[in-house]
Amino acid sequence: MSKKPVVLYGASGYTGTLVAEYLREYQIPFIAAGRNKVRIEAAMAKVPGIETADYEVVAVDHTVEALTELFTGAEVVCNTVGPFAYFGKEVVEAAANAKIHYLDTGGEVPVLEMMRDNYGDRFEANGKVLAPSVAYMCTILEIATRKVLDVKGIDTISGVCSPVMVPSPGSFETIFAMFAGADTAFYIENKQRALWPLSTGYDVSVPGRVDLLLGHPWGGGPLPIHFENDPRVRNLRHLIAIANRPMVESVIEMQKMYEAEIRMLSPEEQRIKLSAIAESMKTEFTPRENRLHHRCMDVVHGNGSFVTASCSIRTIAAYQTTGAVQVATANYLLGGQQKTAGFTSGCGAVGHEELFADLQNLGLCGMEFSQSEYK
Repeated sequence: MSKKPVVLYGASGYTGTLVAEYLREYQIPFIAAGRNKVRIEAAMAKVPGIETADYEVVAVDHTVEALTELFTGAEVVCNTVGPFAYFGKEVVEAAANAKIHYLDTGGEVPVLEMMRDNYGDRFEANGKVLAPSVAYMCTILEIATRKVLDVKGIDTISGVCSPVMVPSPGSFETIFAMFAGADTAFYIENKQRALWPLSTGYDVSVPGRVDLLLGHPWGGGPLPIHFENDPRVRNLRHLIAIANRPMVESVIEMQKMYEAEIRMLSPEEQRIKLSAIAESMKTEFTPRENRLHHRCMDVVHGNGSFVTASCSIRTIAAYQTTGAVQVATANYLLGGQQKTAGFTSGCGAVGHEELFADLQNLGLCGMEFSQSEYK
């Protein structure tokens, strides 16, 4: 049984250590949990300032029973153990059993729909939040989207998330795991789902760059799921355009290979092959982001019949922002500033203006907004 308000599950991973860093910043006591106590202790020892944090290290088996026991007595679990298509269900089940809030950093459409359809009602009945995809690549674009949708008359959203980043080992696994659900990746066209073409890239223009970047649907992403039933939204598309064109080109080529050689295999055979590909691309470690280099841009353009609006958010260090937005969301939940219960996003759970204010306070984000009306 937990005696700390937050359980950080996956504490030995790259993203996990960044969540720990911000739990320390917010002075939130936590349990650093995972399967290997020695690895967790070694990872925590490298977190800046960790000696001032109130935490303990716990080893736990990745089973519903063991995780339920660990989560009982806590208030929030921050889950960073991905790919969530492989490892997410047990953690969500345990959080539902323990009646606590659940946050994670994933964004795969099939996983989000599984969580919503199978567990959303249980979390709502418990009065708790089920909020996957609380991470840079999901939350910042949603903040910009909600800012644009605050303008009356906007019904069409076009967005691009453009990070400068080196994918962590876990991110590589998630990138390849998303291929299995790529045939369900959708955008919203005239209030209906429309599927993205497979293995296709799109040239996109990002403010501040003279070159065109290559955008990709990246499994569809969580925005269409969260806004699918929003009465303000008639059309919504967004793309991920990592500021490394050769990397995106290689992802598209590997997706073509998956469709030709792997999709017809059993799910377990697919998982083995995709994990092997991801393993071959991993680096030994992910270097800590450099704030003068790893600058990201998220842009959302909104249109109505006689109104337009645009919101651009510049972000410093995508992975550090993921750690911060996880903890900012947890902090609001611990403080009782919860706006809804059940399946939602971080913005839906505690508010997009609140999350942006925290990230801005931490020196991670800045925003530019404009709108025009035709009279």
